Amino acid sequence: MDAAFRPMKAANAVAGAFVATLFAAGTAAACGEQITGATRHIESASYEIVFKSIPGPIETGKHFSLDFAVCPRGSAQQPDAVRVDAVMPEHRHGMNYRPVVVARGGGLYRADGLMFHMPGRWELRFDVVTSTGTERLPAATQLE
Repeated sequence: MDAAFRPMKAANAVAGAFVATLFAAGTAAACGEQITGATRHIESASYEIVFKSIPGPIETGKHFSLDFAVCPRGSAQQPDAVRVDAVMPEHRHGMNYRPVVVARGGGLYRADGLMFHMPGRWELRFDVVTSTGTERLPAATQLE
């Protein structure tokens, strides 16, 4: 009698896997959902980036870090590397420090060593590097 149920068990297992796949596709994780607290969001046609500063808010003359997620959209490639920098477009200069970006796995990164040395409008620049080129995603922020 047990042998009679084997085909049914196999069919149920296949159906269950199919339903689980459909459910997972319908509830795909949102970009950067692992990053908790106050986050910012920028996107292009190819990538979505969710980030937050640590500590937040950013203060003039104090080092800070960024936790961020880079999520490819559509057929975009996973990044080979990600760079972070910041400039003051109106003043035509950048930071006095060069941040270090470390991949944490699963599309998550941390950039350490950032500092905005003066108040004003800053533009964070996330460079997503792939084998086909580099795409820059900017995010403006005002520092009082």
